[in-house]
Amino acid sequence: MNEQYLQILGQQAKQASFALANLSAPQKATLLSTIAAQLTAAADEIVAANQQDVEAAKAAGLNQAMIDRLLLDKTRLAGVIADIDNVIALADPIGREFDSRLLDNGMRLCRRSVPLGVIGVIYEARPNVTVDIAVLALKTGNAVILRGGKETLNSNRALAKVIRAAVASCGLPEDAVQLIDNPDRALVTGLLKLDQYVDMIVPRGGDKLQRLCAEQATIPVILGGIGICHLYVDKAADLARSTDVIINAKVQRPTVCNALDTVLVHEQVAAQYLPLLAQALSDKGVKLVGCEITRGLLSGFDVAVADDTSFATEWLSLTIGIKVVGDIDHAIDHIRQFSSGHSEAILTDDIAAATHFMNEVNSAAVYLNASTRFTDGGQFGLGAEVAVSTQKLHARGPMGLEALTTYKWLGVGDYTARS
Repeated sequence: MNEQYLQILGQQAKQASFALANLSAPQKATLLSTIAAQLTAAADEIVAANQQDVEAAKAAGLNQAMIDRLLLDKTRLAGVIADIDNVIALADPIGREFDSRLLDNGMRLCRRSVPLGVIGVIYEARPNVTVDIAVLALKTGNAVILRGGKETLNSNRALAKVIRAAVASCGLPEDAVQLIDNPDRALVTGLLKLDQYVDMIVPRGGDKLQRLCAEQATIPVILGGIGICHLYVDKAADLARSTDVIINAKVQRPTVCNALDTVLVHEQVAAQYLPLLAQALSDKGVKLVGCEITRGLLSGFDVAVADDTSFATEWLSLTIGIKVVGDIDHAIDHIRQFSSGHSEAILTDDIAAATHFMNEVNSAAVYLNASTRFTDGGQFGLGAEVAVSTQKLHARGPMGLEALTTYKWLGVGDYTARS
């Protein structure tokens, strides 16, 4: 039964993708504007559905980090809808021709950007992803099959219902956006093997989901979304200005993948700086987990013992690891050992140290004197994002419109035959 259901979903998505592939930029703008308007009109219904999910999550004992990810109140929904306007304003990447050349045989050759076709997205407790992915997919002429977590079932049903109705009202097949609303986990495995119809899988969730997709899929998978992010305070950092950046990276929204997990502090400034940093973090309710040297310097604070397990943890909460390092290369070695390849930062006024760090650290995003919280499609000017890729093929970092395109070669001859 599941196999037949998925086959029908795949067939419908593939057929819908043909109708989307050659839409003009004005047609896409109208479509996305219609979606935004209908989501706004249905705001009360969507928020009420989300409240059902939030209450169920609380009753099930889900932690606060998960509930925060799940929440879609009127303010957050308004922000999600506002992001649609940002996507509308972006240049349409489809149909762009590049690398045009005239070959020696007289044939004119170029590449043209085209949609991928059908994208499958598997995600967990963030209902905003339903809107973000659908909008980016439609902007790039792709059909999409969505499979959210059971925690967001009511929210996703409400959102998908509105989006599908908006697509249909524009004279396009509503199956351009489909939601798998059956929580049966076997459907995830089935979707991963639907290579006859689906062109790319994007998992947005924890390590278990990433590994499942990597191991089970017969379709190309974009891995990412796990953020074990580091910030190194160099001996030449402006300590008076460093704390605000660290607080922002850790506290602004601790449940997201670009939130800071570990602070590395040069030993020459550790004794001076760590008590100040610890006080500022503690005042914000942040739990400290430190190395032996850190614990010795912070004897007046409650600091849990750090080890390899804690340094390999994505906290997703108001907890932070702290380690004192001998120099910049020790910091880089630590990052290479424990980073997930998401986002790292250095605070320093030494240009040589900054250059060394940014050359040697090979994560998707590397920052000088800035918070890791900037690794985000909206902050990068990409509009809403599909995901943050931590791999190196096809797409890396925040994935916007370009990541949902491929290209085809176009050759124009004069009845040209190969010699």
